[in-house]
Amino acid sequence: MLGKKKQPRRPTGQFDTLISAKTSIVGDLQFAGGLHVDGKVRGKISADESDSAVLRVSEVGEVEGDIHAPHVIINGTVHGDVYASEHLELAAKASIHGNVYYNLIEMAMGAAVNGNLVHQKEPVGLLDRKEPVARSLAEAESEEPADAE
Repeated sequence: MLGKKKQPRRPTGQFDTLISAKTSIVGDLQFAGGLHVDGKVRGKISADESDSAVLRVSEVGEVEGDIHAPHVIINGTVHGDVYASEHLELAAKASIHGNVYYNLIEMAMGAAVNGNLVHQKEPVGLLDRKEPVARSLAEAESEEPADAE
């Protein structure tokens, strides 16, 4: 139809890797395809640069660390920043303690974000972000030239 926006391509429900409820992992994770977290992960979770990579944190899942993935579905707890370069879905029991960087977002009633929501128009390069997005006030002031009298 004329003027109708193209719907974003949603990832399939297939998950290649499962971290079960009785599993706790300490360390950074790199994954491709789908990762479903029912247990606890303490460390950074990063997806390969594939547009179809999906991370799902279930109602009983918990992540302590940053998340970098194109498609992220959260219904559990995250203590860290979330970088969803394509699509982020926050279900009713989602609890995020950190900043959220997203391109497209869905947020159900009951989901909680204790941090900033930052819209990223261009998903390209979001997964490779090395520098911090925000600077402290002291850093910004130190770069300003002193007033000449």
